[in-house]
Amino acid sequence: MKIKRREIFAGSAVAVLMMTTAACGSSDNYGGKAPAVQPVGDSKQVGAGSGYGDPYGGGSGAAPAGAAGKSGSAGQLKVNEIAGLGPGVTDSEGFTLYRFDKDTPKPPKSNCEGDCAAAWPAVSADDASVSAGIDAALLGSVERADGTKQLTLAGWPVYRYSKDAKAGDAFGEGVGGTWHVLGPGGKPAGASKGAGAEKEEKKEEKKEEKPAAAAKGGELTAVQNPQLGTLVEDGEGKTLYRFDKDSAWPMKIGCVDACTDTWKPAKPVDKDKVNGIAPELIGKVKRPDGSEQLTIDCWPVYTFTGDKEPGDTTGHNNKGLWFAITDKGKKAKVVG
Repeated sequence: MKIKRREIFAGSAVAVLMMTTAACGSSDNYGGKAPAVQPVGDSKQVGAGSGYGDPYGGGSGAAPAGAAGKSGSAGQLKVNEIAGLGPGVTDSEGFTLYRFDKDTPKPPKSNCEGDCAAAWPAVSADDASVSAGIDAALLGSVERADGTKQLTLAGWPVYRYSKDAKAGDAFGEGVGGTWHVLGPGGKPAGASKGAGAEKEEKKEEKKEEKPAAAAKGGELTAVQNPQLGTLVEDGEGKTLYRFDKDSAWPMKIGCVDACTDTWKPAKPVDKDKVNGIAPELIGKVKRPDGSEQLTIDCWPVYTFTGDKEPGDTTGHNNKGLWFAITDKGKKAKVVG
C-alpha cells in the first residue's frame, strides 16, 4: 500500500513544475537558495521597503531635496546650456526638465505612473509660460491617469528628476536609455548637434510615428491602457498574458503542446532591465520541454499570436481563461 501511494504521488508531481528551491516570489527567483514563499500578490509583500530599484534611476534610499517629489508648475520655461548637450529646457528655478522615450506626442500620452512617477515627478501644466528660445505654441497639456494635467512641449509630457538636487543638475540624462533632457523644440537636448543632425531628426520623426517599437528587446515595461489599467508589455510592445489553467502556487504549467502554437511562452528577462515592475516579481520557470519561461509574481506569462500590433490586447478575456497581466501579476479587469 505504501508503494502504491508513493507511485500515485510521483505521477501527480509530474504536472507540477516548481521553480528551483521553490523560491518563487522571493528576492531570488532565478534559482538561488531561498525558503519557499508564496507569490507576492497573494500574501505579504516580499522585499517591502526595498524601493523600486534602478530601472527609473531612483535608487532605494531617501530622495534628495530639490526636484524630488516636486510636481508643481514649471513657471516660466527657460533655455539654459546643459554640459555636453547644449541648450536644454529648465523650469523657472533652473531645474532641468526631461522627456521619456516610451511616452508618445501624437497623441500626447504619459507611460510613467506609480513608482516611475515617484522618480520622475510630472510637471503640472498650470501657469506655464515661455521665455526667449521656446515657441509658446509648443506648450500643451495631457490628462494623467489620476486626472491631473501634465505639461507637454511639442506633445511630449514633461518631467523633473528626483535625483536633481539643485538648479543645473542633469543626472537624469540617459537613464535607462529612455530619459533625456528636453530640448527647446521638444526633441532630446543635443539631438540636433553635429553633421548628423538631419539623420537624427528623421530617426526622431520615425520614433514619434511608431512609439511602441522604441522599446528595447529583452525589457519589460508597465504601460497604461485606458480601459484595462496598468499592463505589462515585452520589449517589442506585445501585451503579456496569464492563463487560468496555470497555477502560481504551486507552480504548474497548463499550456503545452498545441496550446503554445497560439500562446507563446515569454522568454525570461534580466530583472534589472524592467520598467515599472518590481524586480522581485520577475522570475522564470522550466517548462516540460526543458525551455525556460518568464514569470511575473510566479505566474507564467505568454504573448498572443492574435495581437498584430504593439499594444494590442485582443487576447484579454479569451474564452474566460486568458487575461492581460498587470504590473502586480494580477489579471486585468474585464470591461463589459
